[in-house]
Amino acid sequence: MRRAALALSLAALPILAGQPLNYADGTTKLAGYVARPAALKGKAPGVVVIHQWMGLTDHERKVSDDLAKLGYVALAADIYGEGVHPKDTAEAGKLAGSFKGDRALYRRRIAAAIETLKAQKGVDGSRLAVIGFCFGGTGALEAARAGLPVKGVVSFHGGLDVPAGFIPGPISAKVLVAHGADDPWVSAKDVAAFQDEMRQAKADYVFVAYAGAVHAFTQKEAGNDNAKGAAYNEAAHRRSWQHMKDFFREIF
Repeated sequence: MRRAALALSLAALPILAGQPLNYADGTTKLAGYVARPAALKGKAPGVVVIHQWMGLTDHERKVSDDLAKLGYVALAADIYGEGVHPKDTAEAGKLAGSFKGDRALYRRRIAAAIETLKAQKGVDGSRLAVIGFCFGGTGALEAARAGLPVKGVVSFHGGLDVPAGFIPGPISAKVLVAHGADDPWVSAKDVAAFQDEMRQAKADYVFVAYAGAVHAFTQKEAGNDNAKGAAYNEAAHRRSWQHMKDFFREIF
């Protein structure tokens, strides 16, 4: 009886329904996705979700929905532009590389997403964060480097490198890096340089390396073959999500 009553009560809960959200960076049209908590009362913290190199996909939409279930308003950002979807990894590499090579443009696209999220009904503009995956993980770190108005950033298996000539500045946002310990695409040199950057910036940061995990460890569509350099890792995915939840409880 108790189980039946619980099932009925859960079935009666409002269904979360994310929806497309169009916005812009200057004259560039962008097509994001916003998810809100069911029966939101008052104002909730907001989280910008930055996509991996293939652009905004169901992965980021699901992440946004999952964040809404935790009580946050989440905006899956569109960095590339409305209708821009790489047809394969080669095209994705070139497109992502163009933004990594133009950090000012990348930061502007992230800032546009943050301002759009702040303007959404029910969002507490004083409690914002940015998270990202792979290419988007680099973006989350750029939000901190740029001093954008966020409490914290989370990079999941993101690139840690910076352009030549980069000079670290102060970082006020708290930083969480969820890294695959065996990620072949992020060198030990990059890890050491990043940690040195954080020290020079006097950043409040946490760096977690998950044993046996390579690149893209949160993405099931990456498959399970570590030899390819990118693969899903259930333990790393679960642990990194929990670390993010703990991080959010602290900064918000």
